[in-house]
Amino acid sequence: MELFVQLLVNGLIIGTLYGVVAMCFVLIYKSTRVVNFAQGEFLLIGAWTCWALLVKFNLPFYIGFPITLVFMLIFGILLQVVVLRPMIGEPIISVIMVTIGLSMFFQSLMGWMFGGFARSYPQVFETQSVNILGLQIQSAYLMSLVLSLVIMVGFYYFFKYSKTGLAMRATAFDQQVAQSLGVSVKQVFAMAWAISALVSAMAGVVVGMVNGVSSALSFFGIKVFPAVILGGLDSIIGAIVGGLVIGVLENLAEFFDAQWLHIGNMYTIAPFYALVLILMIKPYGFFGTKDIERI
Repeated sequence: MELFVQLLVNGLIIGTLYGVVAMCFVLIYKSTRVVNFAQGEFLLIGAWTCWALLVKFNLPFYIGFPITLVFMLIFGILLQVVVLRPMIGEPIISVIMVTIGLSMFFQSLMGWMFGGFARSYPQVFETQSVNILGLQIQSAYLMSLVLSLVIMVGFYYFFKYSKTGLAMRATAFDQQVAQSLGVSVKQVFAMAWAISALVSAMAGVVVGMVNGVSSALSFFGIKVFPAVILGGLDSIIGAIVGGLVIGVLENLAEFFDAQWLHIGNMYTIAPFYALVLILMIKPYGFFGTKDIERI
């Protein structure tokens, strides 16, 4: 029972991280109608950038981490302006193929720059784990929990009350109407990619602190995809709920596999079994908008 509770709590904490990354998928999809298959590489670039600042330049974490976030914010804007902006007006499948190409390019670039072996972060916290009510929880995961909750609340107020957030919501609803009302669609696209890169970098740093940094970190973006489908590809609330569900599901799958099933690797494949079932039962997810077309 203690192991079950431990895995359940870990699932909820990692689920908030999945939810935050899933929100990045939704943010880009809502504003540009593009599924970003390079999302995992955003985590990888952010994790390697922070690692280099801490190890190569010997910066303390409280300086290196904010610098990483600023760098990724600028990186996201430049990526949209230089690579993706010329694709505006092209078929969606062409833009999606560009994101797949970017994924392969960035993964190869990071491998060339930092090698193929996993690297550990220097010790950031005085204690690697904290005992809470008898449960051992990684300090990095506690930091991610706080940051994830702050980001979720920030997203809510950003979209509901800020001028830029309202412009992004208008663009997601109808790009042509938003542009006719004076909204700069190009600026909205750039902001969406910038926020996505920044938030993904935060998740990448947290995962890198726990598991080390390697090219395998980019797989995190694919693992989040079932959460996006579960919640609905165009729902911010759905992304959060989907992330929590998938986080708990994979940890419970690991528990039942270790205790009774003995299949092996259920932690990795359980979310994708869930993805297949979701697509069969509710193709639009629990909170997704169902498209109705008249013929």
